[in-house]
Amino acid sequence: MKKHLPIDLNSLPEDGKTFSGELDGSIFSANGEKIKVEGPLYYDVFIQKFDSELLIRGNLTASFVFCCDRCLAEFTQTIDAENISLCKEITNSPLDISEILREELVILIPDYPHCDQGDDLQECNLDSRYLAVDKPPSDEVKTPPRDEEPNPWDALDALDD
Repeated sequence: MKKHLPIDLNSLPEDGKTFSGELDGSIFSANGEKIKVEGPLYYDVFIQKFDSELLIRGNLTASFVFCCDRCLAEFTQTIDAENISLCKEITNSPLDISEILREELVILIPDYPHCDQGDDLQECNLDSRYLAVDKPPSDEVKTPPRDEEPNPWDALDALDD
């Protein structure tokens, strides 16, 4: 499967041309990011040249594997970028637009993914023990260790009522 989508500007018709296909999903981890992808990036774009710029319009789709921010369950979510419109300055021919398409989907990746928003509807089951403010000691949930730096709020804990 190809990782690049070169556009030969010399053979691109003046009216533009439609390009459809798929790019290898490994392009999402090309810059050292740890993005789990499930399958290729599908594209269906119309490309047209205007003076020194390239106009790219169309749809992009890719499926990613996320870890739920609430319950830590892994799930798959498909991200669609519909009706995109991008401009790219023409620097040379052929021009590889795979990075532009990749970036357009990466910015749509949710900051805090939740499994109830995935492709397969599932209930997000958060253990209620982790929601308690004053946990009973018998729940066997370990409290994380405190920071080594002094906490300025500790002085208030030392005051008596």
